[in-house]
Amino acid sequence: MRPPERLTPELECQRVALADLIRRHTPTLGNVETSIKGLHLHRYDHCAESLPALAQPALCIMAHGSKSVRLGDETYQYDPLNYMVVSVAMPISGRLLDACSGDPSLALRLDIDPAEVNSLIAEAGPIGVPARPSGRGLYVENMDTVLLDAVLRLANLLDAPRDIAMLAAQMRREILYRLMRGQQGHRLYEIAMANSQTHRVSQAVQWINERFEQPLRIEELAREVNLSVSTLHHRFKAMTSMSPLQYQKQLRLQEARRLMLSENLDASAAAYRVGYESPSQFSREYSRLFGAPPRRDLARLRG
Repeated sequence: MRPPERLTPELECQRVALADLIRRHTPTLGNVETSIKGLHLHRYDHCAESLPALAQPALCIMAHGSKSVRLGDETYQYDPLNYMVVSVAMPISGRLLDACSGDPSLALRLDIDPAEVNSLIAEAGPIGVPARPSGRGLYVENMDTVLLDAVLRLANLLDAPRDIAMLAAQMRREILYRLMRGQQGHRLYEIAMANSQTHRVSQAVQWINERFEQPLRIEELAREVNLSVSTLHHRFKAMTSMSPLQYQKQLRLQEARRLMLSENLDASAAAYRVGYESPSQFSREYSRLFGAPPRRDLARLRG
């Protein structure tokens, strides 16, 4: 696996430094939660496919390798040339594309705290964020040296742990600032602005995330976030690629799959736990999403 040839010399130098740092601070394969708030390092030596999960807001960077991420029926890919931002918690799945033994995939994830975004906006004001139509709550953007330099300086604090308490918070703020000044920074900005429709839709997403096993009444949800039914439906699909009901269904099926894998529940018990009243309906919808009925899908995953 070779780094992309289109990286500028400066970006390639930064990428190599970040990759070396991740190697040093990931003594074993898998995910490492560091001593810096919200900073996670990842090292894998095979093309692992992650189970669908509710991804929280985060900045994701590949220092070596590439990754494909699926949201609904859409696929996004990023590598050292690009970074990915998840701006609102959504169900996604991913696959590492070219990791192998001896040449592992190296990545970094920095969680985004919406409260920090709000604080930054309150202090700095509009900061020149362009006003554009809102889009998906997940996007891929070209990497630049200014952002990667800020990320690298934050990660380098792992080599100076006594400095973390004093410096990490302001470096996190700088990274958020750079993201919001980027070409698609308006997506973070709008979600943080309390009176924007995008912020209200993000509240609707959170509302469903917290109650996905309960019956969903669109009129009630629209009242909860102070939007009309038609506006909620349109904006919700623009952000997540799914209608509210499709989004709830995907959450239910993903959680049922997790329950069957981790708690060894049978299909009927998992279906009832996540809110289904009909096991046969659950099995049909499960097969459409995962490509096989529960028993066959679980046998494949366990194998």
